[in-house]
Amino acid sequence: MKVENKIVWLTGASSGIGEALAYRLSEKGAYIIISARRVAELERVKSQCKYPEKVRVLPLDLEDTTSLENKTKEASVFFGDIDVLINNSGIAQRSFIHNTNPLVDRKIMEINYFGAIMLTKFLLPQMRTRKNGQNVIISSVLGKISAPGSSAYAASKHALHGYYDALRYEESENNIKVTIICPGYINTPISYSALNADGSQFNKMSKPQQFGMKSDVCAKKIVEAIECEKEEVFIGGFQERVALYMKRFFPKMLSQTMKRLTKKMKMQ
Repeated sequence: MKVENKIVWLTGASSGIGEALAYRLSEKGAYIIISARRVAELERVKSQCKYPEKVRVLPLDLEDTTSLENKTKEASVFFGDIDVLINNSGIAQRSFIHNTNPLVDRKIMEINYFGAIMLTKFLLPQMRTRKNGQNVIISSVLGKISAPGSSAYAASKHALHGYYDALRYEESENNIKVTIICPGYINTPISYSALNADGSQFNKMSKPQQFGMKSDVCAKKIVEAIECEKEEVFIGGFQERVALYMKRFFPKMLSQTMKRLTKKMKMQ
């Protein structure tokens, strides 16, 4: 499957991986609906796409779940039925469980999990009617491995894997594909908007992300995975790859490593 001339709805397109994906998809000739909360940033991204005439801006707040059905209808008006939905929007976390306000847990789950699956649910009828479509989920390595200071974020990503694996099985007869992307450390500003224990913003670039893979490189790999209709793909560096390997083959060793990391974080 080539994305050229496909109709792609991309959420979280105002920065980071989403912004890089918008540019890559445009280079490949896709028709793109880009969504996020910040309209000015979406307009900036549109203006920098290779083919801005094939890009439409659709403001979207995933936390406002009552608006999502109508937003899905709006997205389908621009160019026609959606071929590919890329659920990229998300919010990170920087806090330990014992002092995290439960409202922070709910907010992260609402945006990262419920927002994504609601868009999928509302698009599913048209994909089933056409017997064609692809759901792309930008998860995380933390969708496979949890880590200290990221409990709610990791939980939301784990939930996405459970949901979309089931969707893949249930809708295979309708030719509806599911591609789950698990990025590791990518050089994006996601940590700036990450939530602290009280719901305030972290407002800092984390060191692992600072030295992570460039977002344009990540976007290129994601589009390749979409076109190859991969089921699940890891994108990241050596450190994250080792952690995934340890989780599968040496879980006790990974547990000890994470406990040491937790102690180090608490001393900072």
